[in-house]
Amino acid sequence: MNFAVIGAGFSGSVIANFLAKNGHYVEVFESRQHIGGNCYTERHPSGVLIHKYGPHIFHTNNKQVWDFVNGLSEFKPFINRVKVNFNNEIFSLPINLHTINQFYKSSFNPLQAERFISEISDQRILNPTSFEEQALKYVGKDLYEAFFKGYTQKQWGVSPKDLPASILKRLPLRFNYDDNYFNHKFQGIPINGYTPIFEKLLDHPKIKIKLSKCFDRSMSEKFDHIFHSGSIDSWFEYSLGVLPYRTLDFEMELHKGDFQGCAVMNYSSEDIPYTRITEHKHFAPWEINENTVIFKEFSREFKVGDIPYYPIRLLKEKRLLKEYIKLSKKERNVSFVGRLGTYRYLDMDKTIEEAIEASLRTISAINAKEKIPVFFVNPL
Repeated sequence: MNFAVIGAGFSGSVIANFLAKNGHYVEVFESRQHIGGNCYTERHPSGVLIHKYGPHIFHTNNKQVWDFVNGLSEFKPFINRVKVNFNNEIFSLPINLHTINQFYKSSFNPLQAERFISEISDQRILNPTSFEEQALKYVGKDLYEAFFKGYTQKQWGVSPKDLPASILKRLPLRFNYDDNYFNHKFQGIPINGYTPIFEKLLDHPKIKIKLSKCFDRSMSEKFDHIFHSGSIDSWFEYSLGVLPYRTLDFEMELHKGDFQGCAVMNYSSEDIPYTRITEHKHFAPWEINENTVIFKEFSREFKVGDIPYYPIRLLKEKRLLKEYIKLSKKERNVSFVGRLGTYRYLDMDKTIEEAIEASLRTISAINAKEKIPVFFVNPL
């Protein structure tokens, strides 16, 4: 069979790889000048390995996915230890025993800290529905306003009162000195960056890559099936309206030495326009470089033509998504995959897991002469 895959990020690259290895011809259409999507890495002229579209730390509890990516590249262990600048003081995130003791100028032990947070948090909130309610119940007013309120306002462009509680539930609260940002068993970064992984996935005689090339729906008849990992509304030329995202702008600076002493520094005060500064030499601590490259990160409203990063999945947006799903199910020979195709926030490991599953189900459907699903997961 002849397949078209739209997008050369993890979803498209994994699916193309599986299909080609099973004897099918695949054309990969990528609108950018490079493969890898937002995971693309490259060498800055200074020699620093940079994550061009923001840092990507691979973290997962899924051993199958971990073994899969390690089969494509050597991964070096990497623990993300995020710091936060609030009122020109530096604290540790996620909130842990050190954060609590430093912020309150105390010396609590774990049990004392847990009791203290219980006392200052708003336990009257039984079922938090908004980000703000979840934070007040979670850590109390002081820590919420110091570390979450301003940052969240900048990141999402709306009040935390209007965001779902589920956003905050992803962050841990610890009553020990563990400052690992993630809880996952496997954590690391590929030794030479992510781009070689995509090169390996797409290096197959039955895969043809077309860079700087947008797929036109008039091409559909040339292919037996299409996997669309771009935004679902773009496939329909935004006929029902634009699904809203937050996009990011980056300001890059080159310095000598060490700029901030860590990979990620959040800026939680609302009067500072950027959300964080990332220093990319710290994402490859096994390399030595006298130069350093930093990126100041600014979040803003997405407009057509921008790179979509974070879907805004509030009630209004979910209603529009539902209408696009109805349209999608009327399409012939098109499957929507990945974070953009299903309008969900997905970490890399989940993206790969779903792409593997989509590939296996597609191959099974072909062998059984059944229809390939439009969606392999429920986007709602």
